[in-house]
Amino acid sequence: MARTEVARPAPTTSRAPAWLVISSLVIAVAGLLVSAYLTYEHYTASTTLACSDSGIINCLKVTTSAQSKVFGIPVALLGLLFFVAVVPLCLPAAWNSPNPLLRRIRMAAATVGILFVFYLVYAELFIIDGICLWCTAVHVLTLALFAIVAFGTATMDPVEAKR
Repeated sequence: MARTEVARPAPTTSRAPAWLVISSLVIAVAGLLVSAYLTYEHYTASTTLACSDSGIINCLKVTTSAQSKVFGIPVALLGLLFFVAVVPLCLPAAWNSPNPLLRRIRMAAATVGILFVFYLVYAELFIIDGICLWCTAVHVLTLALFAIVAFGTATMDPVEAKR
C-alpha cells in the first residue's frame, strides 16, 4: 500500500513592520550617540555640554552631582552600556528572529531602561533641583524606545514568532 503524504504549509515567521524596526534602531543609535557624548564629557571633565550652568537648566550641576553615579559607576556610562546592548536587539535580524528569548530580552532591557529613567528624572527634579538637557534627550529617547518595543512586543504574533 502506497503512503500518501499530506502537504503541510511552510512555517511562516512573524516579521516586524519596517517602520517599527527602523524607528527602534534610529532611536537606539541616537541614544548611543548622546550617551557616548555624556560619557566622554564625564571622563574628560569637560564643560562643553552646551547647556546652561545656572538656574533650573544646569547640565553641569546634574552631571557632577552625587546622583551622577550609581554604586560608583557613572550614570552616563550606564546609559552608554544600555544602548550598546539595545542596538543589536533593535536590528532587523533580532526583530524578525523566531527566537522568543530575543523578544523577552528586548522588552526586559527597555523596561529596565525606563525604570532607571524614572529614577533619574525624580533625582533631577527633587534631589538635584536641576535639569540636564542632554540627559533629558536620553530620557526621551529611552521613553520612545520603550513605547516602540512594548508596542512591537504586544502586536507581533507570539505563535508565529516561535516557529
